[in-house]
Amino acid sequence: MAAKPTEAGQVISDIARAEGGTTKGSQSAQMQSELAKQRNFDQVSSDVGSKLDAAPESITKEDAQAVHRAQTRLEGQQPPSGSISSVAQHQAAVNEGATGSSASGTTTASSDIGGAPLDPTTQSQMDRQANYQDAASKVGGKLVNEPGNVTKEEADLLHSREQRAFGVTEKGGLASQAQHQVAENEGATSTLSNAMPSDSTMQSQMDRQVNYENAAAEVGSKLANDPGNITKEDADLLHSREHRALGHTEKGGLAAQAQHQVAENTKP
Repeated sequence: MAAKPTEAGQVISDIARAEGGTTKGSQSAQMQSELAKQRNFDQVSSDVGSKLDAAPESITKEDAQAVHRAQTRLEGQQPPSGSISSVAQHQAAVNEGATGSSASGTTTASSDIGGAPLDPTTQSQMDRQANYQDAASKVGGKLVNEPGNVTKEEADLLHSREQRAFGVTEKGGLASQAQHQVAENEGATSTLSNAMPSDSTMQSQMDRQVNYENAAAEVGSKLANDPGNITKEDADLLHSREHRALGHTEKGGLAAQAQHQVAENTKP
């Protein structure tokens, strides 16, 4: 039996009909994108929140990165102190510190989280994350309010602190956006060929992004309004295009939701 469209999905469907269909850049496409981001964050935050409640010692750096990425994409800015992203990052740092301490023959008491001194490994990781959050808040604010004033020094600092805090820099993340904005500001894309992709590479990436957005709009509309007719071909196409466009597929994202719906539809 086909599932009924959600209230939000029905609103998007009504707008799409009024627009003559969901097309890239249309109001219904933008609303569908925001709905997908919200669903992704809801799913990831629910998973991580359950682990935080039931088994906080099992929270990993990957858990913290996943919820941080989902919340940042949804809100368009760095998650504030006290958010689930912040809590997960703190817990991951505590857990990594405990693991490091166990390996060196010491242990971290659970009361450390409540205010007793943390072991050096945990404190160091927390300091790195705090340094990143500080830089991200400042540079993120400039990207939103005065992007023309973002400097190379700010972008480099943010890139360095993100690398130190998480061990990686996220493709399309805040540091990447800052570096791209600097190139735009300096008008020197051609002189940054070693750091920035070529025109043909950028065009290819843009094409992949457009292909993904088109598939996401089509499949997302079916998920919202006609989930019972989602096919394996729909889900596989969206999964492939998301991976080609973003370099990965989001846990709980639109492709994952489509694959889950296909499994529901094909149940005997």
